[in-house]
Amino acid sequence: MLVAAAVCPHPPLLVPELAGAAAMELDELRAACAAAVGALRDADPDAIVVVGGADRAAAYGADAAGSLAPWGLDLRTGQGEPVLPLSLSIGRWLLEREHLTASGFHSISFDAAPAECAALGERLAATGRVALLVMADGSACLTEKSPGYLDPRAQPYNTAIVEALARAEAPALAELDPGEAAGLWVAGRAALQVLGGAGGSLNGQILYEGAPYGVGYFVARWTG
Repeated sequence: MLVAAAVCPHPPLLVPELAGAAAMELDELRAACAAAVGALRDADPDAIVVVGGADRAAAYGADAAGSLAPWGLDLRTGQGEPVLPLSLSIGRWLLEREHLTASGFHSISFDAAPAECAALGERLAATGRVALLVMADGSACLTEKSPGYLDPRAQPYNTAIVEALARAEAPALAELDPGEAAGLWVAGRAALQVLGGAGGSLNGQILYEGAPYGVGYFVARWTG
């Protein structure tokens, strides 16, 4: 049973040491992430599981490590050889900031079919009292300076995601169109649909919504 969830973005610049002099620009976002992750602790789950998009699907144990070296910072989360993709590395970093540990990490392919995403969510929710940390970026086509340039469809798509998270409406997440998400550079679509598959009867709250670098970042928490 899903007892809580937190949704956070995973830009490398979320880590202050990597952002350098620009770190303060994301202070509000970091504070929102901390509040969302803290809600996982408050739910007293049997396990916290981190889910995020990647080039391929994989499952990693609690000891799996990540590194930000590919993004210019020699910072490691966890011990051992870094194997976690960016989304899960940032997820582990967020948990460690709140003195929390995950029982496991799951990457889902960016282009995974909705049914595959939902099946993973269902499996995770069936393992006990589970809290999910879902790492998901919104559209990167919100402004002319966005990585994917401006697309007029991007803002409505992003808004639909935020509204579904605010209502903790799992079916709305399940209905996100993967083709449209790919065209709008929505990196978090698959991870959000894992959350949709986990379901649960929870209350949603948006703690942050913005696009400081032309990419939609949102932070939400689902609690009982």
